[in-house]
Amino acid sequence: MTTRRSSPRPPAPRSPTARRGRRLRAPLLGPMLGLGGALAVTGPQAQPVQVDVIVPATETNIVLEELSVLGTGLPVETATSPVIGYRATRSATATRTDTPLRDSPQTINVVPREVITDQADLRLTDAVTNVSNVTPGSTVQGRSQNYIIRGFATQIFAVDGVLINPAITFYPVERDLVNAERVEVIKGPASVLYGRGDPGGVINIVTRRPTLEPTADASLLGGSFGFRRFQGSVSSAIPAVEGLAARVSFAAQEDPTFRNIGDNSNRRVFVAPAVSWTPSADTRVYVNSEFTSQRTQYDEGLVAFQGRVPLDNISRYYGEPFSRYYGAFNAITMRAEHDVNENLTLRQVINGQWGEFNLFAARATGVNAAGTLVARRDSAVESRFAAVDTQTEAIAKFDTFGFGHTVLTGFEYTNGFRHPLSLQGSLASISFLYPVYGAVPGALGLQADLKQRLELFGFYVQDQIVLAPGLQLVLGARFDLGTQYYFSRQPNSRTQPPEQSLFGASPRVGLIYRPIEPLTFYASYATSFVPQTANVLNVVNPAPETGEQVEVGTRIDLNPGLTLSGAAFRITRNNVAGTDPANTGFSVITGQQRSEGVEADLAGEILPGWKVIGGVGYLDARITKDTTFAVGNRLVGVPAFSGSVWTTYDFREGPLRGLGLGAGVTHVGSRFGDLSNSYRVGAYNRVDAAVYYDIDAHWRFAVNMRNLTNARYIEQPFNQFNNTPGAPFTVLATVTARM
Repeated sequence: MTTRRSSPRPPAPRSPTARRGRRLRAPLLGPMLGLGGALAVTGPQAQPVQVDVIVPATETNIVLEELSVLGTGLPVETATSPVIGYRATRSATATRTDTPLRDSPQTINVVPREVITDQADLRLTDAVTNVSNVTPGSTVQGRSQNYIIRGFATQIFAVDGVLINPAITFYPVERDLVNAERVEVIKGPASVLYGRGDPGGVINIVTRRPTLEPTADASLLGGSFGFRRFQGSVSSAIPAVEGLAARVSFAAQEDPTFRNIGDNSNRRVFVAPAVSWTPSADTRVYVNSEFTSQRTQYDEGLVAFQGRVPLDNISRYYGEPFSRYYGAFNAITMRAEHDVNENLTLRQVINGQWGEFNLFAARATGVNAAGTLVARRDSAVESRFAAVDTQTEAIAKFDTFGFGHTVLTGFEYTNGFRHPLSLQGSLASISFLYPVYGAVPGALGLQADLKQRLELFGFYVQDQIVLAPGLQLVLGARFDLGTQYYFSRQPNSRTQPPEQSLFGASPRVGLIYRPIEPLTFYASYATSFVPQTANVLNVVNPAPETGEQVEVGTRIDLNPGLTLSGAAFRITRNNVAGTDPANTGFSVITGQQRSEGVEADLAGEILPGWKVIGGVGYLDARITKDTTFAVGNRLVGVPAFSGSVWTTYDFREGPLRGLGLGAGVTHVGSRFGDLSNSYRVGAYNRVDAAVYYDIDAHWRFAVNMRNLTNARYIEQPFNQFNNTPGAPFTVLATVTARM
């Protein structure tokens, strides 16, 4: 006699209130396997495997159930884990909870590490170019990188959900990607969770976590114009402490670039030690630190004249060989989480940031009427900054009246300062078409002495509500209050305005509807705010800049590994500072700008071995109110049409097994370089390609080629004297060793 009983498969967890499953206890596995059951786990498309356990009848017969196991052979993706392939399915960027992308109330695009590796992306700019309606904004004279998201420029981003110093106006170094697990972009205002921020969106870098299993990779890169780089990452458990693991990621590079003048080169060193500790299944601690040092040529790019930027010589440089820049940025973040029970998680985040930069450079100030000479000045800046950020959060999961809730409540304290001192002097002009170097810097005098401190207290709450199967409502609100001290001393004047009191309210509401499993529709309203630094006559506390977005969108899984998303939106930016026409030197808070458009993104695997990521977008971004610029003028650097596609094919069988081919095209339409729309830079198409070969599981050789057609174009217009040309045809070879 045999006894056999089947148990139904457990129901799928409800999203977004579902909690990640706990580990299967080893004491349970032992008896099951010891009874002679056979467990078969297949590949990524595996179906549930039934294991029948037949026990002979005895007086002490034990009745066992038929076991159903779903195996994929792949780790379960979380919001911080590696992504298998080109398509991510989960994120915490838009909700601060581990949520499926399809359950996010705003557009989220994720660029996984595999894309960064296949494209050999060395700049954050290269990674976000894979996302629709995201284009380069400026290089801040070769010092950093800024972006335009849905028509609005942003100079800050987040790392693991923490924004950079609220007082500094740009990230003072180029962000390295060696420790980036994924780069995520939330489109539109995001102040409900991030506080101050620009209306276009937020870029969030999710870092690589330490692993208990020993892993290591190291790459040696070399390419055009003398580029060379060494990078790697090592991770392992620390045997002395149970559940303790560490990772160290590092990179050092020298990049003379095609615009190198004399012996000037561009060097950057990046080190990121990280530690994770899991003392129990209910407690998780993660500490990540990053240290960057950068020495580069100060490079403003090309100069515009008579409505255009000449591209006959993209190496033309209007600085001097002495134009140099040094920047350093350091940060340490501790994140601790504890599950009080199945329904309540407590989280504490503490972040500290500090750094400095200095420069001495020749800067363009004008072009004569004949277009033969560029007027210049010499400039020196010394700046230091620091900030602390703490986030205290609780995530509660519960049901009320048949509705499932995931409630996030939090308090954030932010305190940051910066102190730049600027000097300037006279410098000889230089030829517009045939620059010759060797000018002697003039004596330096005070340009500005600025001290800024910003302190904010933020209170926020969010509720992800499951109203019915396939129907969710997301409600959120944030309230920020604090003070801003802004002191600016300039020649022949000394003004010290009082501290400004700040207040910002940032609501958000989103509705998500999934009529069938592969298809999702959503609609949302979101807001943002930025503290105002403009000097308004007789106004102590000018209103902050605010942004609001209305968005509708959809996501559809074309197959189990390929997702197409699309959205239409309108963003309005209010309280933009404009020049006071009645009082020179002061501002009025009357400006308004608007961006509206549509976009679509595709990511995933079309067929086995054939992967793709890309997007296309249309933007109409214009001034709608202003006291200085004409209403209807287009915003700086915003193309009407832009898009990119990158695709790879990996040979998995036969004599070509291990070989991979990649190709991509990036299109950016024509753009105006200033709000006056006084000059325009042309559209461009850049074609890229890659060939890589995995010799075995431990070695890869790759060659990446960028701008195959050697197109000449302006990648990043910023103003008349700052227009960064794109690099010509370049080749980069990489040898990677992995453990």
